[in-house]
Amino acid sequence: MHAGVIGLGAMGAPMARRLATGGLLGGVWNRSHDRARSLGLELGVPVADDPAALAAHCDTVILSVADDAAVTAVVTAMIPGLKAGTVIIDTSTIAPATTRRLSAMLTEIGVSLLDAPISGGIEAAATGMLVTMVGGDPEALARVRPVLDRLASHIVHMGPSGSGQAAKMVNQVMVAGINQAVCEGLAFARALGLPSDTLLPALGHGMAGSRLLEHRGATVCAGQFDRGFKVTLHQKDLLLARSLAEELGAQMPLIEMTLIQYRRLIEDGAGTQDISVLYRQKRKLFREEFPHDEDPGHRSGD
Repeated sequence: MHAGVIGLGAMGAPMARRLATGGLLGGVWNRSHDRARSLGLELGVPVADDPAALAAHCDTVILSVADDAAVTAVVTAMIPGLKAGTVIIDTSTIAPATTRRLSAMLTEIGVSLLDAPISGGIEAAATGMLVTMVGGDPEALARVRPVLDRLASHIVHMGPSGSGQAAKMVNQVMVAGINQAVCEGLAFARALGLPSDTLLPALGHGMAGSRLLEHRGATVCAGQFDRGFKVTLHQKDLLLARSLAEELGAQMPLIEMTLIQYRRLIEDGAGTQDISVLYRQKRKLFREEFPHDEDPGHRSGD
């Protein structure tokens, strides 16, 4: 089995590395050719000239791109090189309706599209511990299990095309809530003068524990937000989730509050930073009540 990877960003590159070390990577392509060439040389795999060339060389193609427009553009560009029986695994987060439309188009030429958005962050991508929620043909999923098993520790078939994306919308709403709680709680802790080196382990072993706290707690307290899940990408996902909620005649306050705060972060130039940069806004809540400029647990500041 030869799997190609299109989109070599924060998630795509580590997934490509995982496939390469498992002997499954057949080639790569990226909109920025320099990035593709660099990774291709590192991993010793071909760099395709375009998506169609990669599709012609591989029986499975993994997409890890930014949004609906990017997925649509890449899938359309692949069509001249696609063969009947090819399976496209889209790990991006896009609207379920877009997935269903593309899936119907590809089915006409004998190609299967699985919507398989991923969760777990860059750490999980590097170690093969991602979670993927899959929509689409279960037989196609069975054929590409060796590829997904290399990338994810939990692979759950959610139902027909678009179901994986719908499940990811639920996931992203919950991530927003957890991010709100962690950032606000840690800002509160700083204002109270609590030392993070003892507080974080205590929180992690109690009901407040979460993967976000585990992987971002220390970096938040140190004021480090340069690596992780970009604010702009989570904003895009929450806009998709809001659209789905509106179709159901509902408004979700958590989404609305988070979108307002993300817009402020983007206006402040923090759109490409990790979503935990929300902590900076949360600290503003305590400036007057708790005028601590430093405390023993946050020597590095932010």
